[in-house]
Amino acid sequence: MKAIIIGAGRGKRLKEMTDNQPKCYTPIRHKRIIDWILDALSEAGLKDHVFIGGYLIDKIISDYPNCSFCVNQDWPNNNILASLFYAESYMDEGFVCSYSDILYKSSVVKKALDHPGDIVLCVDTNWRERYVGRTDHPEIDAEKLICNEDVINEIHRDLSPEEANAEYIGVAKFSPKGAKLLKKHYHRVQKEFAGKPWREAAVFEKAYKILLFQEMIEHGVTINCVGTHGDYIEIDTQQDFEHANNSWN
Repeated sequence: MKAIIIGAGRGKRLKEMTDNQPKCYTPIRHKRIIDWILDALSEAGLKDHVFIGGYLIDKIISDYPNCSFCVNQDWPNNNILASLFYAESYMDEGFVCSYSDILYKSSVVKKALDHPGDIVLCVDTNWRERYVGRTDHPEIDAEKLICNEDVINEIHRDLSPEEANAEYIGVAKFSPKGAKLLKKHYHRVQKEFAGKPWREAAVFEKAYKILLFQEMIEHGVTINCVGTHGDYIEIDTQQDFEHANNSWN
């Protein structure tokens, strides 16, 4: 099973910190975010790493020769969902995908791998505590979800914080069957909406992954979840950077 890391974008909200280096090079406790991620995935037993890059990808290719790479040259014009499918050829045997600007522990990845579900999202059930004082990235921006035990009923940014059980952290497991379902629904929607508005996205290419997850749920696909309880930090703003360097261990 492959581990696919999605890291094509620049990360403008970190300002000058990404002027000359990829966002995933941002140092947290004297260690790059990408190294925290690779360590967590490896500790969970995922040794085969695929990186989807765009902004300053040559630097990452040079520095991480043990990874496989997919290059999203159109990264300024698309988003995470379209970026993920640059690695479609690596999906068939099952995979775990991860955002490249997050910190998490290997324990939640292991939970996802151990879960019998074909599509399993890793979620933070202690998510609202993390948003206290996070004025540069408020709760409205969170990829919120409602779940009944380990089954996700709805996933959407526009959910009210009060009704959301958890936040999707950006890590998900797909079995071979789950990968097949993901590809089926992606290409179904792409065929109809390429270059057109779709759901909340101005155009299909700008869609987030959670929009496809919600589409799949509405078409009867079961998506499960496993929880971490605060052992997760997103680094999207200068506030997040300072918080992570003060609290991550």
